[in-house]
Amino acid sequence: MRLVSYLGEDGPSAGVVIDGDLVVPIGVEGGLDLALAEDRWDELLAAAASAAASATPRDRLRLDDLDVLPAVEFPGKIVCVGLNYGDHVREGGRAAPERPLLFAKFSNTVIGHGEAIVRPEGTYALDLEAELGVVMAHRARRVDAAEALDRVAGYIVVNDVSARDWQGTPQALGPGEKGDGQWLRAKGSDTFLPVGPILTTPDELDPVAGTRVRSWRIPGSGPDAGALLPMQDGNTADMVRPVAELISFISRQITLDAGDIIATGTPGGVGVFREPPIFLEPGDRVRCQVDGIGTVENPVIDWSDAPADEDDQGS
Repeated sequence: MRLVSYLGEDGPSAGVVIDGDLVVPIGVEGGLDLALAEDRWDELLAAAASAAASATPRDRLRLDDLDVLPAVEFPGKIVCVGLNYGDHVREGGRAAPERPLLFAKFSNTVIGHGEAIVRPEGTYALDLEAELGVVMAHRARRVDAAEALDRVAGYIVVNDVSARDWQGTPQALGPGEKGDGQWLRAKGSDTFLPVGPILTTPDELDPVAGTRVRSWRIPGSGPDAGALLPMQDGNTADMVRPVAELISFISRQITLDAGDIIATGTPGGVGVFREPPIFLEPGDRVRCQVDGIGTVENPVIDWSDAPADEDDQGS
C-alpha cells in the first residue's frame, strides 16, 4: 500500500492511495505519526486495506487537492548513513568506509512537500541529497539482518540537505577556509530534511531489487530559470550496504523505535562534486523522487526572508 499523511478538518489524517492519485481516508485518528507512536501500526494497515476495498466514488479525494504533511512529521530519531552508494563515494574521490558511516539529524530538520528550505546565515554552499528513507514500525534492538525488515513500516523519500562549506567538503571551500570539523550544523540546521507525504509499505517496494532515486534543480533565475535540470539518477540496488544490514548494524548500539527514520545514503550527482560546483540559491526549487513512493519538492529561501519567532524580533 501507499499511505499518505495530510491535514484533515480535525487535524492530521491518514489515507490510502488508490488508482495512482486518489486517496481514501482511513478513519484512524491522528494520522501516521500517532499510529506509530501508540503501537497501532497493524491496526492502521488493517483499516487502510478495508477502506481501499470498500471505497465508493464519494469517498475518494484527489491527492493534489490535499494539504499534505510529512509522512512522519515527528520522528524520535533520524539516523543517517553517509557514503552508501559507490558512485557517490567515487565522485568524492574517497573509499567506501569499512563500517556504515552514521550521523544524526533532529526533528527540527523535518519539513513537508512545498515548505521552504531555509539557507541559514553564514553558508553559501547548500546542496541536495535525494535518499530512500526507512520508517520503523516496531522496536529494533540488536536484531539480525534476517529479521530486520520485519520491523519496517515502509519507505519514504527524503532530501538530506547539506551545507557543504560547514561540512568541510574541499570543493566548497575557498582559500584558507575550514569546515566545522563535524557535521551537526551542516546537516542538522532547521528545514534540512524535506520528507515526502507518501509511505510505501514493504510489500510494494523492495530496495534490494532496486528502485530509482533521482533529483532535479529548478533554477529561479538565469537562462535556465524554471527548467527541470537533472542532478542525481541512482538505484537502491547499488547501495553499498542494504537496508536490512543497516538496521542490524545501527540497532547493535542504538535502539530503533517505531516512527524513527533511517536515511540510507545518496547516489552520485550532488552539486558539490560537479565542475564547477552547483549550489542551491534562494529562488531555486529542488525535487527529489524515489520511484514507487513519490516526490518531495521544496523552494529555497534565504534566512533573511524566513519569518522569525516573536521572541526573535529585533535580535
